[in-house]
Amino acid sequence: MGESMALFVPAESGPPDQVRKWVRSIGGAESNVACHLPALGFASAWVSAVGDDPFGRALVREIGEAGVDVSAVVVDPTRPTGLYIKESGADGSPVRYYRKGSAASGMDAGLLGKIELDGVRVIHLSGITPALSDGCLDLVRALMERPRGDTLVSFDVNFRPALWTGRDPSVLAGLAARADIVLAGEDEAERVWGTGDPERLRAVVPGPKTLVVKHGARGVTLVDGDEPPLFSPALQVDVVEPVGAGDAFAAGFLAATLRGDDPATRLRRGHLQAAATLLTHDDVGTPLPGAVVEALLGAEEAAWAAAKLTDKGLVGG
Repeated sequence: MGESMALFVPAESGPPDQVRKWVRSIGGAESNVACHLPALGFASAWVSAVGDDPFGRALVREIGEAGVDVSAVVVDPTRPTGLYIKESGADGSPVRYYRKGSAASGMDAGLLGKIELDGVRVIHLSGITPALSDGCLDLVRALMERPRGDTLVSFDVNFRPALWTGRDPSVLAGLAARADIVLAGEDEAERVWGTGDPERLRAVVPGPKTLVVKHGARGVTLVDGDEPPLFSPALQVDVVEPVGAGDAFAAGFLAATLRGDDPATRLRRGHLQAAATLLTHDDVGTPLPGAVVEALLGAEEAAWAAAKLTDKGLVGG
């Protein structure tokens, strides 16, 4: 559940102010996760609000074409669909948002009465949604507080400083405390809890069973229950563009969690899904070939460390 927007990326080289041709795509943290899951063998649904405009129709159609259930998406007749511009590059992709007053920012806790959550195994949320408006914050709080039974709540901190201007980001700590699975970059964890160290983070955030701390290109640490922290190095990848890789990791990790995979496999499946997105300009990349996935899942640590993924396929390993 969360906002998705029309996404524009340059279709030609040169400084952005001189680019005349742009390609329209779509993007949003939560819908990115939802779009990965059908290819990983799991049914998914995306819940949000869009404007009654061409961008909103494009979002619903294209996310639906990825195999995602979009039947619960609300069409707001008065607010527009948000959009953002991405200046793509391997070293980073500056993003400019045009989302103030968007349809998704008008969501509130009343939305819960319009959707069916029985039988849902995971609800995936992010810290972007509560930053959009008081109503969106109420919605996330209501989801966290509702009886959940066997349903897991996954919360990706996704701290975006610009979205919190004039708002109180300290609420993120309280929301994360109510989740079952928390994903955060070490820099985000430092901002929210004062530490990005996985062991210290467990002491500061005791509520969620599962903590996933992302260390950028270095790798990821899993702290699961009372087990010692488990570090998994990232794969070497010829990065085309990094945006969307965190959402891909979350999808791979969540799918492996639902399969009941062991901790090391859960992390590797996250890395593999992220690698597929790192190899493209898209927020949701084409899954890696099954043979590559299986070879790397079963690789010894030295072979995993030596492996490199390029646009030509797997090198080394």
